[in-house]
Amino acid sequence: MDTLLNRFSTKVNSVITGFDRIVFKGIVRPIVHSDGMESFLRARKVLNKDFKSYVAAQSQAIVSAAEQTAKEQSGHGIVYIPSLNERKEALAKKRQEETGIKEGLIGVWSCVESCHTFKSKFDKTKTYPSLSFEHSKCKHLYYYFDDPVYGSMSVRLQTWAPYEIQVALNGREWLKRSLDAASCGYMAKGNKFLHIDDYGLAQGLLDEQAGTDFGRVLNGFLPTVFPVMPEVLGKGLSYYWTVWQSEIAKDYIFNDSKTLAALMDDFQLHAMITGNGERIMKYFGSPTRADGRPFKDKDPEILSRTKNWYDGMRVRHWNGSNSVKLYNEHNVLRFEMTMNDPSRFKIYRNTENQYEGDPKKFLQMRKSVLDMEDRANVSKTIIDRFTENMAGLKDQTRLGAMLDFVETPLS
Repeated sequence: MDTLLNRFSTKVNSVITGFDRIVFKGIVRPIVHSDGMESFLRARKVLNKDFKSYVAAQSQAIVSAAEQTAKEQSGHGIVYIPSLNERKEALAKKRQEETGIKEGLIGVWSCVESCHTFKSKFDKTKTYPSLSFEHSKCKHLYYYFDDPVYGSMSVRLQTWAPYEIQVALNGREWLKRSLDAASCGYMAKGNKFLHIDDYGLAQGLLDEQAGTDFGRVLNGFLPTVFPVMPEVLGKGLSYYWTVWQSEIAKDYIFNDSKTLAALMDDFQLHAMITGNGERIMKYFGSPTRADGRPFKDKDPEILSRTKNWYDGMRVRHWNGSNSVKLYNEHNVLRFEMTMNDPSRFKIYRNTENQYEGDPKKFLQMRKSVLDMEDRANVSKTIIDRFTENMAGLKDQTRLGAMLDFVETPLS
């Protein structure tokens, strides 16, 4: 039972839970290390000393193909961005508003950013040039789409070997397109739904997202964003997809924004007072001693902050690089779990080398998209623990002039 919903049932229309922001990363595993890249070059009869000139030619082929795609599908060529501080998403949104693009590729932008690559230098031990890992800079391409299935999304392609890819989707944008396809009305602002005609349908569509074959979906973008991939990588090489960051959001959609705003002082105060180290660790399912303190070998980094957030308030608790937060925007009270480090959680899963039908083992969660459903379930459980605690708030006390920034590390 959702105790928080039960308590405010007369003030809340409904609740929906599912993915918000999801950022995937794709790598070609055989060539992300120097030995693998050297083998890749040997197969193409390219000497290690010629790595830079060879990859430069491949990079030019990638950019030329992207230029053609951009012109054919969006009517504009690649636009270079000289400043890293320029918000590419804002540029894409402006382009879409100006051109009236409703669906498909909005445009392609490029900029020079840091990257992981290799450098060829003479190895005295081997007595010939070899490749070594290097942090460098290279051109990256940013593709922005209004996809007919997934809504607003982007793809970032590193044009220099080993050609890493980043794909950003949003579960709420995806839900909009799914509701459109089902002819279900809704009112939304950004990634918040202020009203949905059929909340049951919406929740069912969100639940289906977690069971998606994300490997297939992500590979489906490659012919558009990396059309020369067969020529650059050859046969037998493919992308291995991981989740760099995911957000699961639970939205309590109130009758109106004023009703919710009147409760936010109480939510903020209760979240900060009860958000001690012991409770935050319990949110995340971290084991504690009988006295509530962490075990000596765990040494968790616990942090809490609260601040005003646009037209509302926000409270956020961190356990390492993972976090939970609550905030209000319009008539939506959102509880959100951001997962950056899935290795802190254990799940029953198969290993890559297991045979089909072998029993699952209790192992650390991976970044792999293969653990996507478990990632969603663990995130939802953490949010539920948070909302269950928030249901116990005392609404007779006002926080008033709370500090804009409060930091409470575990002592």
